[in-house]
Amino acid sequence: MFKFIHCADLHLDSPMRGLSARDDAPVEMIRSATREAFKKLVNLASAEKVRFIIIAGDLFDGDWPDYSTGLFFNRIMSALKDLGIDVYIAQGNHDAASNITRHLVLPSNVHQFATDHAQTFVIDDVKVALHGQGFAAREVRENMVLNYPDALPDYFNVGVLHTSLEGHEGHETYAPCSVTDLIHKHYDYWALGHVHKRQVIREANPCILYPGNLQGRHIRETGDKGCTLVTVNGHNLTFEHRSLDVLRWYLVDIDLSGAEQHEDFVERVIRTFQQYREENPGSPLALRLQFYGPTALHGELLADSDYFFHEIDNAVAMTAPGQIWIEKVKFATSYPVKTEPSSSQLNALSKLEMYINDAQNDEDFLQQFLHDIERVQLRLKAYTKSDGATVIGSLQDVKTLIRDAQDVLLALMTKGGH
Repeated sequence: MFKFIHCADLHLDSPMRGLSARDDAPVEMIRSATREAFKKLVNLASAEKVRFIIIAGDLFDGDWPDYSTGLFFNRIMSALKDLGIDVYIAQGNHDAASNITRHLVLPSNVHQFATDHAQTFVIDDVKVALHGQGFAAREVRENMVLNYPDALPDYFNVGVLHTSLEGHEGHETYAPCSVTDLIHKHYDYWALGHVHKRQVIREANPCILYPGNLQGRHIRETGDKGCTLVTVNGHNLTFEHRSLDVLRWYLVDIDLSGAEQHEDFVERVIRTFQQYREENPGSPLALRLQFYGPTALHGELLADSDYFFHEIDNAVAMTAPGQIWIEKVKFATSYPVKTEPSSSQLNALSKLEMYINDAQNDEDFLQQFLHDIERVQLRLKAYTKSDGATVIGSLQDVKTLIRDAQDVLLALMTKGGH
């Protein structure tokens, strides 16, 4: 019986996005998150007495911006060497663009698969054969599996591959192949990388899975992150996810249906924070909140959003100080019923509706509006390239913006009944 760790997509020293602009952001935690997650991997490997570790691509994050990244990696590898743990790496698309992979001299316990052909490493003491090939260039479009060798008889055979399989949303299609291609190699386990969300593609005969990345880096990489610990007995195996992240991201929907008072808003926010704190004990959380549902507070949420932002920050301070940070807040609520204006408002609201309808149907106006917004966006490149930025790029986007403006204006005109 022996154990090994399968991890992928570490993206060491990749910047975390979405929290750094906040005054209360845990700056040091953000800066060192990928390194701290990697250190936790070493601690796990030591505690579980694993025989080896597989890194299925994207150890680094493109071109080497800082010499210390490579030095840190080598320190970690040397610590694993002292523990008698070998490391097997298949380069991914980001590694192929990295100077680290071309110039860093690695400790003797680190083994990199060739990039010009499929290669096999044999670990005789545990009867394991590891088959893999790394990326020679950032974009690999051919099916690399077709050139992988057949399984070695009487060995536990592991395939290592950085691939999108037949395609995954949000990921470039690199080294495409089918699950059938993997099955036909008759390996016992396929250690995949490239997709940052943990996915068990097939549980046995062979086991095929993505472990997900070690540490979420922004709001599109949500939930519990870590590695897969595999225990092998003969040709039988069991596997389990082990958490390693030091900061966890979540998209959180909060239903405000039926909420009528400010107290209702605060109570639902606090309840949500308590739930996430209990489900993630001790884990720092970065949350993006989206409020939805028909509520009497809809007008106030749009017209006085700063007040509600402060209420959210206060709820954090009361329920989870130092554990929860808010990445962004979006209000997507609606009125519970069609708002009936008073007689004093009717004329102004009628004119507003007329102007909005005219604008929505005026092609020249829409084109000019789009042109003006695009000029402004060119001056705001830092914002428009940021994660979660609202970018206007089509006439449909302009129409949506006008409808949103109508809601805000309606809220302002009806707030307080005057």
